[in-house]
Amino acid sequence: MDELNHINKKSASEVIAALGKRFKEYRLVSRLTQKEVSEKSGVSVLTIRRFELGYSYNITMGNFISMLKAIDFTDGIADIMPEIPVSPYAMAKLEERKPKRIRHGKQS
Repeated sequence: MDELNHINKKSASEVIAALGKRFKEYRLVSRLTQKEVSEKSGVSVLTIRRFELGYSYNITMGNFISMLKAIDFTDGIADIMPEIPVSPYAMAKLEERKPKRIRHGKQS
C-alpha cells in the first residue's frame, strides 16, 4: 500500500516518513549518494539520512526543496500545490466586468 494514500488520516510525522522513503527511492534512481545530494543541496548528510529513515529532524521546506533540486526533481515541485483552476462561475463573473467596448476620447 502506498504510504501517501489517505494523507488526511495521517499525522504530519507519518507523512514526513513516507516522503523520506519516497525521496530515497528517487535519489537511488538518480544514482546519487547521500553525500552527493548533500554537496549539491547544502543539506547535511545526517539530515538526509534521518529524513530517509523517516525522522523529521531539520527537515524544513527549504531543505526539502533543495534536496529535490539536487536530484533534479524540479518538475515535481509544482505538482505539490498546482494552480487552482478558475471555475466557470468565476470566469463568467470576470466576463461580466469586462468592458463591452472601449471609447476613445476626441483627439485634438
